[in-house]
Amino acid sequence: MLSTERLVIRPFQESDHKDLYEYLSLEETYQYEPGKPISLEEARKIASERAKGTDFWAVTLKDGSQKLIGHLSFIQTEPKSFLTWEIGFIFNPAFQNNGFATEASRALIAHAFAEMDSHRVVGFCATENVASWRVLEKCGMKREGLLRKNAFFQRDKNGRPYWLDSYEYAILAEDLI
Repeated sequence: MLSTERLVIRPFQESDHKDLYEYLSLEETYQYEPGKPISLEEARKIASERAKGTDFWAVTLKDGSQKLIGHLSFIQTEPKSFLTWEIGFIFNPAFQNNGFATEASRALIAHAFAEMDSHRVVGFCATENVASWRVLEKCGMKREGLLRKNAFFQRDKNGRPYWLDSYEYAILAEDLI
């Protein structure tokens, strides 16, 4: 568990399913994410799966409500000997534009370098997703490249993918020294 001024970043709990549903059931959540809005039952399954794993971190308010306002993904990339993790984030739209994604991501990145012996943390986002690349930059990550038409999240009326370009960002342990 990690703690910041306003947030608690902790493992998922099965009881997070209602708050998870609150934002994963919205169309707008999937503008730059794969998938589609989910049902309450699907949210229950997702929360249960994430409670058993270590790749997702629940982000909750520290105000005593324990409200889940978003989550971080933090997945070690291959080969594992490279000590690299990929960070991602999704937040409830009702809690966006308050600096929560930056605050939570900074805490997890600092934890990765201090406690997990990480060498590098990377993040990817669609070039159109200005809010996400700003979060990555506020975390001290540097834009390292442009990946051309490497991802899609929507399809056109004929079912063809609408391909997007992505930026790749990274930060090294030595960048925080």
